[in-house]
Amino acid sequence: MIDPASKLPQGYLSRLVANALEEDVATGDVTSIATIASDRLLSGQMLAKEPGVVAGLFVARKVFAQVDPTITMETLVEDGDWVDAGTIIARVQGRGPSLLTGERVALNFMQRMSGIATATRRYQDAVAGTDAIVLDTRKTVPGLRLLDKLAVRLGGGANHRVGLYDMVLIKDNHIIAAGGIAAAVEQVRRHPAAHGLAIEVEVENLDQLAEALAQGVDRIMLDNMDVVTMRRAVAITHGAAELEASGGITLETIRSVAETGVDFISVGALTHSVVAMDISLDLYIADATL
Repeated sequence: MIDPASKLPQGYLSRLVANALEEDVATGDVTSIATIASDRLLSGQMLAKEPGVVAGLFVARKVFAQVDPTITMETLVEDGDWVDAGTIIARVQGRGPSLLTGERVALNFMQRMSGIATATRRYQDAVAGTDAIVLDTRKTVPGLRLLDKLAVRLGGGANHRVGLYDMVLIKDNHIIAAGGIAAAVEQVRRHPAAHGLAIEVEVENLDQLAEALAQGVDRIMLDNMDVVTMRRAVAITHGAAELEASGGITLETIRSVAETGVDFISVGALTHSVVAMDISLDLYIADATL
């Protein structure tokens, strides 16, 4: 498997981990320093306490390495693997104070990413047998977007635009401000900042769908449409543009949405309502000292 860290900008992960450690450790882990000898060797195992998709092992490794380069971490599964409850997913060994200093930051990253990946896998499994692809949104924790979106990919989903810069998405407020769909699209196509970018337009009804289709845009977002209207939109579009369903879609409703024939289904809940996967790090004394 390709190292997930290779998908991130150079230096991004190191800076993110450094900020997280600064937030948690600041002037020092006073409890661990006070209770554990600096040369006490501890070993431990990361345990999945519930079933799910593991994501963020590479982040945990970076956390421990930045706390103490002498810590070793052996992974027993790969990022993106589904595991059962009780699975040992990694083993660590190193100085006791260092392991405990990095423990919470490592687990915080992993539990969030694994929760996102697990939810994504469940949504994607729910549309199995259709052609629909589950997408994320920009509803992420500020500063963690790239990890959130990477977790979606590890769970089997795909990414929508990363930010405001890599795709044009003309939404209702843009349409109102520009004076209509045609005017908004025309202005986008004239602006040099948008050259070469895919254009998507959000529509709320079939009349707006017709307007967007007339502009020859790349993708059309069907916002908060019922499945009957979505089905009509798919028939009207007939492949002339990609169609994306969006708006309040849940695990219970996504199958019926996928069966309308839309190409994509965006689900904000993947990242804005994350249920962290329960992962523990259980340490034990490996030897008296290093």
